[in-house]
Amino acid sequence: MSPSESERVEDATALAGPGLRSAIEAILLVVDEPVAEVTLAQVLERPTVEVAAVLRDLSAEYTAAGRGFDLREVGGGWRFYTRADYAPVVERFVRDGQQARLTQAALETLAVVAYRQPVSRARVAAVRGVNSDGVMRTLVARGLVEEAGTDPESQAVLYRTTSYFLERLGLRDLGELPELAPFLPDDVETLEEQK
Repeated sequence: MSPSESERVEDATALAGPGLRSAIEAILLVVDEPVAEVTLAQVLERPTVEVAAVLRDLSAEYTAAGRGFDLREVGGGWRFYTRADYAPVVERFVRDGQQARLTQAALETLAVVAYRQPVSRARVAAVRGVNSDGVMRTLVARGLVEEAGTDPESQAVLYRTTSYFLERLGLRDLGELPELAPFLPDDVETLEEQK
């Protein structure tokens, strides 16, 4: 028996019984859309009927135990879902997470993007005086900033605020942003020239 054949036999043995159940659970914890039985069977190198039986057993087991999550077959595949009984708690948790405050660095970066858009990361860094790459990724992940094409000269990615940004600030359009001049120091032209 070659080394790769013996490894396959060991893998198959490890996935027999409880190992297969655990492997299926591990995969289903990381998916963001339902996974077909045949796909799981291929990945786990097990017969589809065996994988299907384990999925049904796991689903029944979670229901019988009254777990806060459910394993459901939907859209031609299987996926974990929170149990409907816990929807109010999950909704409150998700909503509170969305209302987390932005850091000072994020607010500064967002202001630069809002007033100078479309703007590159390099320009944001120049205005703020510090690297803003990580903060920019956070703002993109939160849906407040998005890519707006590339600069024709430098080929740098440009960023702009999103409609979600306007919604969160209660604005109809960017024209409703407050004037920036009253918040700037009197010698702003001198500061800009020094940069």
